[in-house]
Amino acid sequence: MKPPAAQGIDRFLPGLAALARYDRAWFRSDLVAGLSVAAVAVPIAIAYAQLAGVPPVHGLYASILPLAAYALLGTSRQLILAPDAATCAVVATVVAPLAAGDPGRTIPLTAMLTLLTGLFCIAAGVARLGFLTNFLARPILMGYLNGIALSIIGGQLGKLFGYSLAPAGFFRMLAEFVSKLGQTQVLTAALGVGTLVLLRVLKRTAPKLPAPLVAVVLGIAASSVFKLGDRGVALLGMIPAGLPAFTIPNVGAGDWGPLALGAIGLALISFNSGMVTARGFAVKNRYELDSNQEFIAFGFADLGAGLMQGFPVSGADSRTAVNDAVGGKSQVTSLVAAGLLVLVLLYLTGPLALLPGTVIAAVLINSALGLFDWKGVGRLRGLNRPEFRLSLAATLGVITLGVLPGVVIAVGLAMLQLLIRASIPHDAVVGRIPQTDEFHDVLDRPAARLIPGILIYRFDASLIFFNADRFKSRIRALIEEASSPVRCFILDAETLPYVDTTGAASLEEVVDELAGKGIAFVLAQAKSPVRLLLERSGLTQKIGEDHVFPTLATAVAAWARNDRCAQSAAGNGGPA
Repeated sequence: MKPPAAQGIDRFLPGLAALARYDRAWFRSDLVAGLSVAAVAVPIAIAYAQLAGVPPVHGLYASILPLAAYALLGTSRQLILAPDAATCAVVATVVAPLAAGDPGRTIPLTAMLTLLTGLFCIAAGVARLGFLTNFLARPILMGYLNGIALSIIGGQLGKLFGYSLAPAGFFRMLAEFVSKLGQTQVLTAALGVGTLVLLRVLKRTAPKLPAPLVAVVLGIAASSVFKLGDRGVALLGMIPAGLPAFTIPNVGAGDWGPLALGAIGLALISFNSGMVTARGFAVKNRYELDSNQEFIAFGFADLGAGLMQGFPVSGADSRTAVNDAVGGKSQVTSLVAAGLLVLVLLYLTGPLALLPGTVIAAVLINSALGLFDWKGVGRLRGLNRPEFRLSLAATLGVITLGVLPGVVIAVGLAMLQLLIRASIPHDAVVGRIPQTDEFHDVLDRPAARLIPGILIYRFDASLIFFNADRFKSRIRALIEEASSPVRCFILDAETLPYVDTTGAASLEEVVDELAGKGIAFVLAQAKSPVRLLLERSGLTQKIGEDHVFPTLATAVAAWARNDRCAQSAAGNGGPA
């Protein structure tokens, strides 16, 4: 048995526990993977910082401590926590209205948003809310990410061609982009489009090559050789060298509410998005994740990013894929990448100043194209039209109303769809297979026969407040439509997992109504939570304990012999 200290480390610092058991034979693979991840992370971090609305260097600030924090606290061996397109888009949506164009407010607001996001994630993990990884259904998450991808593309088209576009919805930005095509800076557009084509070609022909790094190196080289800055091409500009001091940002009293709401949304979105990536690679490499611990790990990663004046991070699918593709075995990869990013900040910021802005735009558009799930949309359309429409609604909401309103609308539509489905659940009239004690839905199994005088009804959902009226109306209709007079009504409760107080009251109404018509009410196959509620509500006594049976076979056998079920089941379903 492990000593208490070791058990505590395993529980609260699983990443550290894994490092303590590290296989040194893995180090070469992890070192190469760390170099590869850092090579991809630098240009993407710079690009995503601009997407979040903060200076480029803050993308690097946001990339260092999250890698180290997750390496100690996370349960995934491959996941890389880093700036992510979706979270950056949300950050810009939350912070831009509060900053009101004041650059001096953007950084502290973004840092505080990041810290609050981290605190919410930690609180959620401690409260064991890891099940929220399933809160955003896959169609909603797909639609949300597709909307983010389109929004990113719309926002970067102007920069790709050398002119600015006013922040707006996707369709308005697209219209403005077309209207301003005459203002295209030809050299900028040629470099940007050429870079985008290169990135797409490398993705197909050399997927293991760090294409963003190749694009950045070539862009810097072209800028230096051809003096692109003197020829009208916008450059990134000087990036301050060195590491920032840890800072607790100051924000105004009126900022706390919007920041808190934004942080809750970010915590949910970044966690769900990151867990999609983490789960995919956990399945591939055959190990388990602890979703509650993941919430905590994400939270401490955001705290680290916020203290270094960064912005929220999430599971980065592209960098995680690079890590896995080159053979990363453990979170030592993240520690190596974090160390290399520190070296970049200390010694390599000079060359980055020459990076053309259109190259950054091409990197972002390329990332957005990878974010858009074309195949998933087509597959969803063929499999489930309602979910396809839900996904489409999420996409349209994001690109027209904005990121957070679009997600809220999509989640609201999903909840409405869930309520509608739950309020009109599947049900069945049940019959028996002749000469057996097998009972099935008569619509699904034509061989199942109805038993004269006995109506067996199955309700395939919990009986609760929003479907209780449906339950009563269906029973009335089935009794009215029965081909022979019903003397005994049997409720097959096998698929009735839960009954609330409203449902119990409706059940009591049914019992009384049937009694008034001379129809016996029988309950069969009720689960223990349902039986317990019926006992507490007094319904068991009203129904009668001799009317409650463990199986349909025993219920039918008893009531087929009872005088109140005048006709025998013999001749239709065989001898009881």
